[in-house]
Amino acid sequence: MPATLALIAHDGKKADLISFAHHHADRLRQFELVATGTTGGLLHNELDLSVTRKESGPLGGDVQIAAGVIENTVDAVIFFIDPQGKHPHEPDIQTLMRACVVKNVPLATNEATARMLLTDEHIAPNPEAPAA
Repeated sequence: MPATLALIAHDGKKADLISFAHHHADRLRQFELVATGTTGGLLHNELDLSVTRKESGPLGGDVQIAAGVIENTVDAVIFFIDPQGKHPHEPDIQTLMRACVVKNVPLATNEATARMLLTDEHIAPNPEAPAA
């Protein structure tokens, strides 16, 4: 069963996440994808990725993904954070980040760490590799 990867981006970083997804679409297709509402819609419409969409971040989507982390149904999170913006749902964002720390779930908050996360064999095993 493929690992589940959550994809989230603040409004000021959505274009960056979509660009990242274009460059890594083949790799992303190896995952079960879950995303907050608007981000998931963009990923589906622009890249034809199969994405389970949660609510948008301000409506509780970050908390829904945090629940997935806590329940061990989300294996890794890519969250392109906009450090310049104000986010009225900041407590929800902190809840998601805390859940990742507590459950030891990889959390990439920028493109550099997201690239590393996608190449980690424990998160995204090579489907051609022999089973251990």
